[in-house]
Amino acid sequence: MPVDSDSAIAWHRAQLKKLRETLRSIETARFTVGESAQSSRTGKTQKTIAELEQKIRQSQHIIAAYERQTRRPLATDQRSLAKCELERLERPDCGSNSR
Repeated sequence: MPVDSDSAIAWHRAQLKKLRETLRSIETARFTVGESAQSSRTGKTQKTIAELEQKIRQSQHIIAAYERQTRRPLATDQRSLAKCELERLERPDCGSNSR
């Protein structure tokens, strides 16, 4: 896991890991133990799973937005460098570490 200078992003990464583990354990228990189709727990379990999936999507979205803003070009081929040059004309901070 990369080290983040932004504590909010670090928190979202940690939450994402915890939420995925929780979701995995709920789904494993659900299929291992089994639930009857008419059980009142089925509705609660499905609601919990839906809430966890929503929180996971939200954290993924926030992390992805952060990475799009801070990611530097990985490729150093001529096309990528030319693109960065064009972006530098539009955005002077392209490729710099001043973020």
